[in-house]
Amino acid sequence: MAAYLLFLIIAASAFSTLTADVSIDCGASEIYSDDYSIGWVGDDNYIQHGESVVVQSSKSVAQAMTTLRVFAERKKSCYSIGADKGSQVLVRASFFYGNYDGKSSPPSFELQFDGNRWTTVETSSDAVVSYEAIYATKMDAISVCVAQTSPNMFPFISAIEVRTLDMKMYGHFDSSHALMLRRRVAYGTKEIIRFTDDIYDRIWVPAINGGGFTVLTSDESSFEDDLDDNPPDSVFQNAFATNSTSISITLGTNLPATEVPIYMNMYFSEVTVLDSTQKRSFELYIDDKLTSNPFIPVYGKAGEMFLTNFTASSNTTFSLVASSDSTLPPLINALEVFTISDELTDGTNSDDVEGLASLQNEFNVLGDSGGDPCLPSPYTWDWVNCTSASTPRVTALYLGSFGLSGFLPDFSSMTALEIIDLHNNSLIGSIPEFLGTLPNLKQLNLANNEFSGLIPSSISKNTKLKLVVTGNPDLCVSGKSCKTATADPSGDSPAFSSSSGKKKSKLPVIFGTTIPIFILLWVIGGVFAVLHHKRKSAAITAANAGQAGGANRPNGTPPQAAKMQMAANNIAQNLVNDFSVNIQDQEGQQQYSAQDQPVDQNDQQNRLESGY
Repeated sequence: MAAYLLFLIIAASAFSTLTADVSIDCGASEIYSDDYSIGWVGDDNYIQHGESVVVQSSKSVAQAMTTLRVFAERKKSCYSIGADKGSQVLVRASFFYGNYDGKSSPPSFELQFDGNRWTTVETSSDAVVSYEAIYATKMDAISVCVAQTSPNMFPFISAIEVRTLDMKMYGHFDSSHALMLRRRVAYGTKEIIRFTDDIYDRIWVPAINGGGFTVLTSDESSFEDDLDDNPPDSVFQNAFATNSTSISITLGTNLPATEVPIYMNMYFSEVTVLDSTQKRSFELYIDDKLTSNPFIPVYGKAGEMFLTNFTASSNTTFSLVASSDSTLPPLINALEVFTISDELTDGTNSDDVEGLASLQNEFNVLGDSGGDPCLPSPYTWDWVNCTSASTPRVTALYLGSFGLSGFLPDFSSMTALEIIDLHNNSLIGSIPEFLGTLPNLKQLNLANNEFSGLIPSSISKNTKLKLVVTGNPDLCVSGKSCKTATADPSGDSPAFSSSSGKKKSKLPVIFGTTIPIFILLWVIGGVFAVLHHKRKSAAITAANAGQAGGANRPNGTPPQAAKMQMAANNIAQNLVNDFSVNIQDQEGQQQYSAQDQPVDQNDQQNRLESGY
């Protein structure tokens, strides 16, 4: 068993080392290697919420499609995957409903990446649905998110794959956009081509031959390939060709019905050595209009024709037409079709992202919020509020009753904050000075925590700040007047337990109460000892008298003992009365001393309130 696990780890590591990539089996927890020698890992280290589910379909699917993770509680759920900032990546997200919930009702929901809208996922009852994007990262992490768009349609995800591409690949478009795959096919092949044939693990699907094409097989097994897009040799092994030069090849593009900007790569290689009388040459026509120079494929060498900066739809026709001097019909080996996205967002302001990261690092309960905090709108994190700018700023933190405990970290970089609500947590230590330096802060609610020490003057003297600090018993307002904030039962204003600006020693009170108590206890103990001795003597006397003829009293108590007991009771009562008077006098002096001190008017009007 150990040897088998070691093999799987080595297999996964070999793939990861080759491509610096990751394949995540969502809903699973084990590590394994699939039929393509691709190493897979479970998603436990990437997300901490959602429910892991096994599909119920009897359809034969890849192992990664047999589990999924469904999200029924949040409007947006995200996976975060490390990446090198500025690197070009291929990100693929796959979904297989498999009737996991027994409702036979595949949902639809939104798919997002790095704060950008990707697509609306339309899942199928019995088919795997995959989406792929190629882009240059703007951050040091990739986020893949699913978001609920309709009631009772819960988003889920089956697999996420990330592949790092060479920076020269797909270089004929503006890198501030992304390529969204619409179709990638290999003509003439019978099986899917991917890793290890394609070191970047692009998935080349066999094209369907409706009967109008001739399948050609190359005489060559390896190809000279100096193309920046690095197509695998496998796609040049076979090709589709028409039966005559008078018949063109019409390319299927799977483009949407509305016009969109597109990017298209077409790959060609001659399948055999031509004699001097043969020539294969063809041109690209779009909607029956010539749009390229003649292209002549070369035997044993990979060739490419690309199309960019062009708008098209499903109604646009793309045709390869034999040139007038060609003796052989056109052919094609492989095709990639992409739509070009809108300009990618830079994400939420980096200073705010830094501040939020410090909060997440300090408080584990916040760590499961993933993806961009503000984008895309309206799918912000549940506990923040953001501006609507293209580069949003975080303006509010709503973290009341979040179970936060410990010290408050430094998030002073979040200079756009207007509201900070941290009430009803277990935060400790001093109130951080940086909170008073936030230039736009208007409301600060720190009620019902365990803050201690002095409120920084930058906060207490800020007349524009609405401050709430009730329920922090160890918190003092200022150095001149240590007023401890306590909860006000009325809820109208904070209550304080006041003392003078100059701290008075509590030793006189302690000794003034302790010494009389000690004397009282000593006296009472002595009285009871005397009484006990007298009662014992009286009992002996009574017993002797009884033997001699009976007692003269109902209880048999001698007159002398009764008189002594009454005297002791009087002494004890007088001592108790003296003790009570002493305590009351000292308390009255203490209260008078506190009320007699001058009150700092600035401290009294500190704008401390119990609620908003």
